[in-house]
Amino acid sequence: MFDVNIDRSEPTPLHDQVASEIRRAIAEGEAGPRERLPLAKDLAAILGVNKNTVLRAMHILRDEGLVEFSRGRGITVTGTPERGVVVTRVRDMIEFARRQGYRPDEVIQMIESLG
Repeated sequence: MFDVNIDRSEPTPLHDQVASEIRRAIAEGEAGPRERLPLAKDLAAILGVNKNTVLRAMHILRDEGLVEFSRGRGITVTGTPERGVVVTRVRDMIEFARRQGYRPDEVIQMIESLG
């Protein structure tokens, strides 16, 4: 389906490398919206890594809004790299606001007042 390259000598954790390579594949159109990704066990076998490494990468991508897990349908591409970056930044902002004593609904009100 797409070419995923990992480098075991690199200090970046393997699951982060797998996630980055899948992000790149989505950005370059190798895996588009609504396209199913290979099973985690198949991708793990191709990469020579543990299935849990691939699943950890997929969970990162799910949290970024790039993929979706569906029972019976596997893992499907749902977003774009740009959306993933925005979701990550919003999560960071909400976490920062919580540390400053603000609730998520207060952050939403602030955003709406600026927009």
